[in-house]
Amino acid sequence: STTSRSFQPRDETMVDAETKALAEGWLAVDYLPSTRAIVEKMLADGDGAGLKTLLGSRLAFGTAGLRGPMGAGYNRMNHVTVFQCTQGIVAYLLKTCDEASLKEKGVVIGYDHRKHECGVDSQMMARAAAAACQAKGIKTYMFDQHVCTPMIPFTVKNRGCFAGMMVTASHNPKADNGFKMYGSNGAQLCEPHDTHIASLILENLSPWVHYKAAVESVMASPLRANDLPQLMDSYYAEMASTLCFHKSTNPSSTLKVVYTAMHGVGTPFAERSFATFGHPPFIGVEAQNTPDPTFPTVAYPNPEEGKGALELSFQAAKDAGATLVLANDPDADRLAVSELQPNGSWRMFSGNEIGMLLAHWLWEKSVEKGQREKLAVVASTVSSKMTRALAEKEGIRFEETLTGFKWICNKKFDLQQEGYKVLLAFEESIGFCCGDLVNDKDGVCAMSVFAEMASQLHIKGSNVSAHMEGLYEKYGHFVSRQGYVTVPDPKLTVDIFSKLREG
Repeated sequence: STTSRSFQPRDETMVDAETKALAEGWLAVDYLPSTRAIVEKMLADGDGAGLKTLLGSRLAFGTAGLRGPMGAGYNRMNHVTVFQCTQGIVAYLLKTCDEASLKEKGVVIGYDHRKHECGVDSQMMARAAAAACQAKGIKTYMFDQHVCTPMIPFTVKNRGCFAGMMVTASHNPKADNGFKMYGSNGAQLCEPHDTHIASLILENLSPWVHYKAAVESVMASPLRANDLPQLMDSYYAEMASTLCFHKSTNPSSTLKVVYTAMHGVGTPFAERSFATFGHPPFIGVEAQNTPDPTFPTVAYPNPEEGKGALELSFQAAKDAGATLVLANDPDADRLAVSELQPNGSWRMFSGNEIGMLLAHWLWEKSVEKGQREKLAVVASTVSSKMTRALAEKEGIRFEETLTGFKWICNKKFDLQQEGYKVLLAFEESIGFCCGDLVNDKDGVCAMSVFAEMASQLHIKGSNVSAHMEGLYEKYGHFVSRQGYVTVPDPKLTVDIFSKLREG
C-alpha cells in the first residue's frame, strides 16, 4: 500500500516535526516496498539525521539532467524523483512547444542495466518517466530492453521527437544513476533551459495521475510507439551509408580486434555495428560483455582509466593473437583504443589522439568522395589543438566550444544549419561524434569507423601507432595530460570554483 501512515519514533526528539512530515510525504507517493522500508525503519529508529540526508534536499536538475546515488528519498535517484523530474520537463515542453505537435511527435525514453540493492533500477525509472509523459497524452518511444545511449539522440532526430530521456550513469561508480535529457535537435540541454525546467519541477511535485497504476500500464499504453525494431534498422543503415567507405574490402582484413563492453549494454550494438561495416567479428571479453550492474571485474567501469581497466582485454588479445583493443563505457557512448606494440606493451591512445585519427580519416574520405568545401570539426577548449592544426592546413572550419557535449553538439547543429558537413565533434574524454548520425557522442559508431581505418592501415602493412606518428610529423607534435579528482559533494565543487573566481 502507498497510504501514508503515522510512525512514532522511539525517541521523538531525534526526528523533528518537519523531518517527520517529509518522511510521511515520501511514504504517500512511494509504492516500492524496499525503498519504503528504508524510510519506515529510519522513522522507527528515530534516525533524524539519516532522514534529513535522504529527504531534506532534492537532487538538482541541470544541463546534464539528474545524477546521484540510487536509494530512497528526494536526494537520491529513484522512481519518484525521476517521475517528479519528468513532470517538470513535460510542463516545460507544454509551455514552449505546440501541444498538438508535441503529442503527435512525442518523446523517446531509454535505460541501461543499472540496479541497486535497495530495489531501484534503471528500467523502473524509465517507466516512471514514460508514465509522466503519457499522463499528458504524449506519444512515447519507450524501449523494452537495455539500449546504448546514442539510440536516444538518434531517435530524436529520426522520428522528429521533441525530447529524449535516458536513464544511465554512464561510467560512474555502480551505486550511481542518472537521468539525462536531449532537446529537439538531439543535443543535450544548454542554459537557460535547465533553469526553467528546474523551476517547473518544483511546481509539479504532486503526481498528475495515480502513480503506481500509471507506471504499471506504460508498456501497454496506446501512447507507446511500437516501431522500435524499424528504428534500430534505420540507425545501422544510416551508419553504413554515411560512415562506411570500404565495405567491399573490410571483410578481407586479417586484423584481429578485441572488444569489451565493460559490463555494460554495448555488446549487441557493437556486434551489429561491426557487421554493418562488413568487419570480421571481434573477439569479446567474455567476463565483461554481458550487462552486470555490479561491475565485478573493475574498480571503476570507465575505460578512460586506461590499462588498469583493460587488463582482461589485454589477456584476451594475448590469447587470440589480437593487436587492437576497442572498449566502450557501460552505456556505449565513449570509445577507448589500445594497440599492441612490437615490444609487447600496449599503447593507450589518448582521447585527443583518437579524435585526431578520426578527424583526419573522415576528412580524407570526404576528399576522396569529392567534397572539400564546407567541412568542419568541433572540439571543446580542453581538447588538443592538433585538430585545429589539421583544419588550418587542410581548409576545414574549426570551432572551439566550452567543455561538454552540450556545447559541442549544439555548435555542431548550428554549423549544420549553415550547410556545413561536420566531420567530427569530440572531446578529449574519449567522446566522439562522427558525421551526422547523432548529435551526441556515440561509441558504437566510432568503434566501427576506427576499426575500418585500422583495417585499411593493416591491409597496407601499417598500423595505428605508425599512422599517428606520421600525423604528428605532418601537423605538429602536441602534448596533453589529463586527470580528475572525485568530489562526492557537488556543493563543494561549486564552493571551490566560487572561491577561485573571487580570488
